[in-house]
Amino acid sequence: MQKLLTLFMLLAMLCGLTAPAFAEEAAKPTAAAATAPAVADAAKPAEAAAAPVAAPAPDKGDTSWMLTSTLLVIMMSIPGLALFYGGLVRSKNMLSILMQVFAIFAMIIVLWAIYGYSLAFTQGNAFIGGFDRLFLKGIFDPATGSVANAATFSKGVVIPEFAFVAFQATFAAITVALIVGAFAERMKFAAVLLFSALWFTFAYLPIAHMVWFWMGPDAYTDQAAADTATAAAGWLFQKGALDFAGGTVVHINAAVAGLVGAFLVGKRIGYGKEAMAPHNLVMTMIGGALLWVGWFGFNAGSALEAGGTATLAFINTLDATAAAALTWTLAEWLLKGKPSVLGAVSGAVAGLVAITPACGWVGVGGGLAIGALAGVACFWGVTGLKKLLGMDDALDVFGVHGVGGILGALLTGVFNTWSMGGTGIVDYVNNKIIDTEIGAQVWIQAQAVLTTVIWSGVVAFICYKIVDLTIGLRVAEEAEREGLDTTSHGERAYNL
Repeated sequence: MQKLLTLFMLLAMLCGLTAPAFAEEAAKPTAAAATAPAVADAAKPAEAAAAPVAAPAPDKGDTSWMLTSTLLVIMMSIPGLALFYGGLVRSKNMLSILMQVFAIFAMIIVLWAIYGYSLAFTQGNAFIGGFDRLFLKGIFDPATGSVANAATFSKGVVIPEFAFVAFQATFAAITVALIVGAFAERMKFAAVLLFSALWFTFAYLPIAHMVWFWMGPDAYTDQAAADTATAAAGWLFQKGALDFAGGTVVHINAAVAGLVGAFLVGKRIGYGKEAMAPHNLVMTMIGGALLWVGWFGFNAGSALEAGGTATLAFINTLDATAAAALTWTLAEWLLKGKPSVLGAVSGAVAGLVAITPACGWVGVGGGLAIGALAGVACFWGVTGLKKLLGMDDALDVFGVHGVGGILGALLTGVFNTWSMGGTGIVDYVNNKIIDTEIGAQVWIQAQAVLTTVIWSGVVAFICYKIVDLTIGLRVAEEAEREGLDTTSHGERAYNL
């Protein structure tokens, strides 16, 4: 353990030596996440614009980067998350977990287009949006061929709104899919789908709105306008919560729902008595690698522009993940005698989770420190904490995404400050970058964490109860013993 403490001290010292990596764009909102542009007015394509004052036109480089990032996040879910989870379950449940992830992804994409995007990213109140974009209406005008634009984090810079819609759709889909790892191998397929739809509607959408919705930088012309714009933003945005790519919205949100599910669905038959080892760690390794690659779109894409802030998020996603993989491996080696492939891959995912809220807000030293700490903290989460709670979180959703998400969200407040090599935040009224205070920002971050934990936990509990009272949560004992592949889907992953 002395070696670990020494490593952490060295990494923490790096934080003060690393300056923020701002480039050409001022890309941070004054007080919120990095994925929350408000809807802008519809703008005709540049070649067709003939108005005396032309509206801002999207840059092709920014648009290309957002479409590429969206594809990367899709890869994170299918096949990345599906294979990562699939390798961790027993062979008799391999197809069931693949089907759950795949079907959830498809369902949430459809629900996002129908009402999810509108409720998350249009103006309503501090807790939920409105109905202006139901069925994505108002974005495309077939009479003129024009597509509406969405704001980024630089004044006068926009991207096509469809690019933002698609990007955020993938965030919603993977968040809901993450939850199934907590109750893997024992829940009815119909129950999984019904719970996912309910929780998405009443937990994910409000949290996304509270953290990420704002009126865009162009609304901040003077102090009076800024006060009005901030008052129309999401509740946690108004408080100044920093969540670059989803520490609260994605990871803590999903992890708490998974934790509640693990308790309510109950332990797997034979848990603690029978061997339940992962059936294919090669598949888990492949899935984990796909997650790491796709996560660059997840984090760097959240800058919404192909510029300096995207590169900062990119390098932090690279470095923090590597640091976490190493510290988890070292901790496991010291405490259990042997370093495992599963430990290294789990450590990488822990680093990805922890750096997500911080990746565009901290310097490289801060990113390394967050990753290193996450590797050890999440190792404890899936060993010590899991035993303390006494629940069967089958694929360690809370131990990795909950512990890592909370750690990353809080440490964002520590390492965002200039003294720790962080970026500070942007004052859009005066068009300058300003510093933050560690104590004050950590308190704001803690409020965001606590709000997410309570909201997601309460909503998840109610949703599980609704499902249990209507169609039932759990498969029959005989079906669970035989395996969900055959009893729920009539197929086998391996016909040998």
